[in-house]
Amino acid sequence: MKVVLFCGGLGTRLREYTEAIPKPMVRIGHQPILWYVMKYYAHFGHTDFILCLGYRGEVIKEYFLNYNECLANDFVMQNGQASPRVVYSDIRKWNITFVDTGQNTNIGQRLMAVRKYVEGEDMFLANYSDGLSDLPLDIYLDFMRKENRIAGFISVKPNQTFHVVQTDRSHLVTDIAHVEESVRINGGFFAFRGDIFAYMKPNEELVDQPFQRLIEKKQLIAYPYDGFWKCMDTFKDKQQFEDLYASGQTPWVIWNQESVK
Repeated sequence: MKVVLFCGGLGTRLREYTEAIPKPMVRIGHQPILWYVMKYYAHFGHTDFILCLGYRGEVIKEYFLNYNECLANDFVMQNGQASPRVVYSDIRKWNITFVDTGQNTNIGQRLMAVRKYVEGEDMFLANYSDGLSDLPLDIYLDFMRKENRIAGFISVKPNQTFHVVQTDRSHLVTDIAHVEESVRINGGFFAFRGDIFAYMKPNEELVDQPFQRLIEKKQLIAYPYDGFWKCMDTFKDKQQFEDLYASGQTPWVIWNQESVK
């Protein structure tokens, strides 16, 4: 199944890092978050990727053009040979299509720009490329096939504390409260059928007009997931990811967990 990855955003809330690199290239440990997203899908057998490039897209291209598998895998070097033998290979099995989808385009425009690369697919996957999860993808896709809707995503609980604020016409606060526990948000990890493009028009943001049309036709479904999910949206998120990595608590690295098939 093909996987569309949105890699072109500016990442303005991570400006400390994204002035020089695109947001998906911000690192957790030794690898960019984009690598973890791709490794996740590859773990479930989905290795045909379409990268929707935009801001600093050349950085992503250079990363893969100069990719060294030895840095992410065990390898054997015999007699100091220049080309060591990789024990476990990853990227060699991946098929990656790099597509320039514009510097300032939104997610809907980026998806439209790669439409020709997913034509003929009964279903394809898509991801914001800034969030990680231990979501059992095979179970999620079984759910999507059973429900037989055009589009779906995972709904998750916010991993940050927010306050709902109400004000009067004079902007005086009349009430403030924590986000209710029942509130769920769009966690991405999209699954689309080819019919999604019939609900899209040029220049529209995916989650705005197209999703509203899908809702009207009862063709948009959310899969509730309460396992690990976290996005890298701010500097604080980056630091939390680094803390988890440093402590060895990396639930998103499911390919190293023997309990996950």
